[in-house]
Amino acid sequence: MAASVLKRCVTTAVKIKCLSPSFSARSRRWLLSAAYTDTKVWESREKDHQHLVVLANTMDNTYNRNLPVSSLTVSRFIDNISSREEVDQAEYYLYKFRHSPNCWYLRDWTIHSWIRQCLKYGAREKALYTLKNKVQYGIFPDDFTFNLLIDSYIKDGDFKSAFSVVEEVMLQEAFDLPSTQILSLYALGSYLATRPQLTVSEERAMGASLLICGLKHDNTVGLSAQLLGSALLGRVEILNGICAVFKGMPLSWARGYLGRALGVMESVAAASCDVKLSKDTLEFMNDLLQKLSSTSDSDSSGEESGGEEDKKDTVDEDDQAEQAKLPQYINRFKELSSLLESQGKVESASFQALVTTLAQQNLAAAEKLDLEQYESRVQAWEAERKQLIQREKEMREKAEQEKQERLAAKAVAQQV
Repeated sequence: MAASVLKRCVTTAVKIKCLSPSFSARSRRWLLSAAYTDTKVWESREKDHQHLVVLANTMDNTYNRNLPVSSLTVSRFIDNISSREEVDQAEYYLYKFRHSPNCWYLRDWTIHSWIRQCLKYGAREKALYTLKNKVQYGIFPDDFTFNLLIDSYIKDGDFKSAFSVVEEVMLQEAFDLPSTQILSLYALGSYLATRPQLTVSEERAMGASLLICGLKHDNTVGLSAQLLGSALLGRVEILNGICAVFKGMPLSWARGYLGRALGVMESVAAASCDVKLSKDTLEFMNDLLQKLSSTSDSDSSGEESGGEEDKKDTVDEDDQAEQAKLPQYINRFKELSSLLESQGKVESASFQALVTTLAQQNLAAAEKLDLEQYESRVQAWEAERKQLIQREKEMREKAEQEKQERLAAKAVAQQV
């Protein structure tokens, strides 16, 4: 098997060698079935036809009067999109709503509808943009919606964007569905296979995504993902300090991610069940440690650049203590690698091949449960939407009645 390595580039860039070169021939396939991505259930909802020009004028006039726009109005606008240009208009009103007093009431079905409309009208980049800028737009999708977006990028072989979506899944800690876990691992492995250059923040996100998603599985795939994720986070920690690891990440504040990677190896070696670690992830770990060792040696010789010296100023004493453990980590890795080899717990299949097998074996069953839950969710959304419509109708009738009463009282007063 070709050795898989992750090569560190200068400063903040990382060049990652392909974990599974043979996988490139399958890189343009997608995983979710036609039934999963079918819009029949969603499109069968009762239509609430509206004119977007009227809705836009209503929202503009309401905002101009410093009054809140209802979530139902925004939902109607999104649901009635019929062109690519109208997607751009909807983005504006999502932004306006997010920065209004009613910002907390953006409905889950509106978010789902927004993503579907973006996919339908060739505006997927808008979906990703609003997702990445979720604080400004309020776009926090559910698992099913995440799956649709991840799968659409996998389908087109755009694994970088698929990784960006998985990063958002990780940040929202939304790895609850087995289908989302499988798609995410597939997307992460496929992106690594493209030999990307990762910034420090991207490497941190990749490591956290692999680790958190891997923790959902106690099999060879999950443990290999944990090893990869911990190793990536460990490199960020050694080179940039622990603060660089936890910046914006849903991770516990504890040092020693390289030690955690070795802990994964120890747990596999001690396990009585038939779990292994893939050979290419162990090769990756070995190469990572060697590169870190070389970097440490060059730093101690004063060969690092001025820019890197400035970066090291942010590393505290505890970070330096962790860096000093690197020789111990290297020796322990060698011992554990030999132990795993002697126990027959090194899997020859690549990490990506293992993920593909996991998808083939488990995704169909996971899809079935997702679709059942989705149909129930759509029904619940529809019930809630109808309640809002009824409430809106009652409020308008009440407002009209009060208006007529005021006019009648005024007329009586004028007669007197």
